[in-house]
Amino acid sequence: MRELLVEHPFFADLDSETLDLLAGCARNERIGAGARILHEGDPANSFYAIREGKIALGSYVPGRGFTTVSTIGAGEVLGWSWLFPPYKWHFDAEAREDVSALSLDGACLRAKCDADPKLGYHLSQRFAKVMEARLGITLALLVDIYHS
Repeated sequence: MRELLVEHPFFADLDSETLDLLAGCARNERIGAGARILHEGDPANSFYAIREGKIALGSYVPGRGFTTVSTIGAGEVLGWSWLFPPYKWHFDAEAREDVSALSLDGACLRAKCDADPKLGYHLSQRFAKVMEARLGITLALLVDIYHS
């Protein structure tokens, strides 16, 4: 797992010790096109480092169905709700193509973060950057929708 983590941009610059800690919580996963990966309101028990494929992140809107907010692909991560109470997904996610990803167990990672606050800080900082970027994308989408 360590070698696969190093290949992903989210983990690429981490030190050896941190990579070893994360590798203990990781597994390689394949997700078929059309599969629902996250369900809004369900427990958030993991996150995904996408290696190949595309995932639509969005929500089901009454009368409109699934509405895509963002598309996530290779080199990106999906899911940060595992890190913050109440550990519930806030969106739905569906595989638009076959996806290859590293799945990292949230409970395993939270235990390691509790034992090593430095690790928790570093992961929180990395996910804050992801959240900031996704918020910008979402705001641009909303502006586009309301100006149409």
